[in-house]
Amino acid sequence: SKFVNDKWMIKNGFLNDVQEHKPWWWNIKVQKLNLSAPLILLPEVSCQKAIEILQQKGYDQAPVVAESGLILGMVTLSNTLSSVLAGKAEFSDPVTKVTYNQFSKIGLEDSLGKLSCILENDHFAIVVHEQMQFNGNGSSFMKQMVFGVVTAMDLLTFVSRNNKK
Repeated sequence: SKFVNDKWMIKNGFLNDVQEHKPWWWNIKVQKLNLSAPLILLPEVSCQKAIEILQQKGYDQAPVVAESGLILGMVTLSNTLSSVLAGKAEFSDPVTKVTYNQFSKIGLEDSLGKLSCILENDHFAIVVHEQMQFNGNGSSFMKQMVFGVVTAMDLLTFVSRNNKK
């Protein structure tokens, strides 16, 4: 039944947005948000260290990315704390035990309209950029690089600061 849901189709790249009366910002690219570089945690970071890092740096969430560049998911301060306090995880456990592995990705070239559709259901989206890399024998492969994490507040701040009346 998802194929009849335009927002789901747009979010998953099967349909270009069909909204007739789009706001002024709808077709602006995600890269215009000027996101700051994300805080990234490696999977072996402990839950306790993740809590300390997030609090010290003033972040609520961070992507968990393997050294290979594979995005494993997102860890949030609130979920980590509640999991430890509920006994579902130990402070010494790797952060992957409390990582959300269901998350939305969006590219720098995607529109704020697509981002808006994603943020209607998700608290955040991971902004990724495809980059071609070459290994020692000259063969190439595409690698996704985490460029940032974007929330509804980031979109709202952009729209309110740049409002074209």
